[in-house]
Parts: sequence; structure tokens; C-alpha cells
Amino acid sequence: MSTSARHHLEARLGDRTASVCVIGQGYVGLTLAAACAVEGFRVTGIDVDEGRVDALARGELVVPGVEEPLFVQASESSSLRFASDFEDVATADVVVICVPTPVTDHRPDLSMVESAARQVGERLRRGALVVLESTTYPGTTEHVVAPLLERARFRAGRDFWLAFSPERIDPGNIKFGLRTTPRVVGGIEQDSTDLAAAFYGSVVDNVFPVSGCRTAEMAKLLENTFRMVNIALVNELAVLCGEQGIDTWEVIEAAATKPFGFMPFQPGPGVGGHCIPLDPTYLAWQSRRDTGRPFRLVELAQDINAEMPAYVTRRISDALAERGVALPKARILALGVTYKPDVGDLRESAAVATLAQLDRRGARITYHDPFVPRLRSHGMSLRRTPLTRANIEAADAVVVLTPHSEYDLAAITRHARLVFDARNALHQRGDDRVVTL
Repeated sequence: MSTSARHHLEARLGDRTASVCVIGQGYVGLTLAAACAVEGFRVTGIDVDEGRVDALARGELVVPGVEEPLFVQASESSSLRFASDFEDVATADVVVICVPTPVTDHRPDLSMVESAARQVGERLRRGALVVLESTTYPGTTEHVVAPLLERARFRAGRDFWLAFSPERIDPGNIKFGLRTTPRVVGGIEQDSTDLAAAFYGSVVDNVFPVSGCRTAEMAKLLENTFRMVNIALVNELAVLCGEQGIDTWEVIEAAATKPFGFMPFQPGPGVGGHCIPLDPTYLAWQSRRDTGRPFRLVELAQDINAEMPAYVTRRISDALAERGVALPKARILALGVTYKPDVGDLRESAAVATLAQLDRRGARITYHDPFVPRLRSHGMSLRRTPLTRANIEAADAVVVLTPHSEYDLAAITRHARLVFDARNALHQRGDDRVVTL
């Protein structure tokens, strides 16, 4: 690629005349598309879900986890449009792939990445920058995406630039958003890295370039594996403390007073969302595939976290039994079924897995969640129960699984016979009606 072509793209990025296509309009892609539009880029958000595209084009925020003020500002500008076809890729200066990478049968499923790369490759113009954001295992950008982009006529690093930059969006986090979270970028060669850094530097405050795509890909997996392993550690600690009559939360609070060498993590009914339960599987799978060795710590941590819904169910059963109520036929009112507070996302929700365990044990389940009017999962089909005083008083146990900020837990506790607080949301000790994990 000529120096003049690089300078041309750098100039277009600098003066915001570059056009951007973002493939995939989940919360990752839509957040990026909206941020680019607010910065003045001409942006097309592409998604194969025509219903989603139509709703977004009408200004309806139908994607959980996206900051509403950002979406509204972008929608009211003339810079953002949505499409279900890939035609705008042909004129785009920057193309960012933000499609899901689920795990199927304990293996990474790259089918959506591969499909998007094929569509982009058929339309890509010379001198464009392509960035993969979808979480995946090291080597994907160079050995899976690049060949698909090159199938038509161009070569990565010669006719177009290619980089990987892992998404770091934390839905519901009011402190760290897209702009305030540093962005890691790694290209297939230096120009690709530099141009990707220039692009992201227009929408985030800090960019951290690394030596290549594989380093950036591995960094993303390390981030989420770190969280998953440490959550497993405190989950197993919670089981041990429960067996020994020790307050887990007090132990964590005490350990957290150390100003160095310790970072507190919180136990709960498991791990959920699109990242933490799934991303470490890429490492475990790749380790077995490439080296023949298991990634033992990851696999053990996954097993521990997977056992937590059953453990929480046993603790609830024990708490009810101490009050003379058998779990079969007990009336359970669950608070929160999404995977984390204040986000309407049910993917891999440990709260839902816990409800399924309770349901299988014969409990009569009702739930309230401000984000989920109806729950269909694990053979359950439930409608949201109004959070009234009568419903709280009628329950044999109110189970706090996902403590959304709108809940007045103190008031709920005053009317409840028993509260099982799986998240220590009440921070309450000394009340016989409150049992913590």
C-alpha cells in the first residue's frame, strides 16, 4: 500500500470525512456506530435482522445495553443510517465487524464472523481499513478473516489494512463507557495498527497499540478469563464458608482492606452474559487443539461456576426447611432474572439457571424483573409478577438473584417472611429473616 493511500485515510479520519460501516448492531456494534456518528463520521449500521434495522431506523432503541442518550443523539443527527444489506461497504473507508461469536458444543462458533467477512470481501474497496472486534481465539484475524476478505481480488497489508480491536463495553456501567475505556489495537502490520489506532482515537480517549492481532486477541481472552477464574475462587470460598458457618461477605470485606495484592470479587449464583461464561472456552479449546494440553485452571473454574445454581438452590431449600417449609410447592418470588443489574440481557443468566433448578425441585416460581416482561427458558414459561406488598407477603421466600437499582430492598424485606440474598445486596446482618449466600 502506498504512503499516499495511508496519508489519505489518515486525513479522512482526522477531519471526519471518512465513511464507516459497522457490521452487527448488537450493543457492541450499535454503541460504536452511534459514537462514530456523534463524532461526525458518516455511518451505516448493518444487521441481517430486518426487524431490528427497521426499529433502529425509526429511532427505537431495541438493543439492551446501549446508552440511550448516545443513541438519541446519533439518531437525531444526519450521520447515522441502518441497513440490512452490505452495499455501503463498497464505498466505506472503515469497516468494523462486531458480530457474535458464541460457543457451540464447547467449540468456538465463528460462522457469523465468516459470513460477515465473506460479504465484506465481495465489496471491499482498495485502501479501506477493516477491523474485527468480535471476541475470538488468537489467530482468527490473520488465518480466518484475512483469507475470506482476500478471496475476491485484494491482499491484506497490500490493498487494504486489517486489524483486531477487542470490544470492552460493559453494559450498565455508568463510570466507564466507550470513550473512557482504553482501546487495545493490533494490526497485521504496522500501518494497519497505526490506522486502527487513529480510527479508535477519534471515539475513545486512550488507545494502546500492541505488536499484532494475536496479542490483542489474547489480551481480550485474558481479561475475561481473569474475571471468570476469580469469580470461581470466591464461589468455592462461599461454599466452604457456608459449611463452616463463616460469613463469606465479611471475609471478603476484611480481605479487601489490604491496599495491595488483593482485588475483591463477589460470589453469586454463577456467571452470565456474552463474555465471561464463553470467552475462556476459546482458550481451553485452542489449548487442546494446538498443544494437546487442557487449560486446567479454566476448565476447573468453569465447572465450579456451573455448579453454583444448584448450590444456591440447596441453600434456599435449607433456609426454608429451617422454617418448616419444604421446597417442593414452596412459593418463591425471585427478584431479577437478567445476568447483571440494570441490564435487560438474559444471555447465560445464572439467575435463570437457578430458577430452573428451583422449578425442577417442585417450587412454585414467580419472578419480577423490570426488564423482562416474560421469561421462556429451560422449559419454563412465566409472566412477570407485580411487585406488590401482597405478592411479597404471600411468598415463602423472596430470592434476590439480580439486584436492580430500582428495587427498594429494605422495604421488600420488611414485608417478606424470608429473604435469600444471593448477592449481598442488602448488606444486612443480624436479621433472622435475611439469609445470604
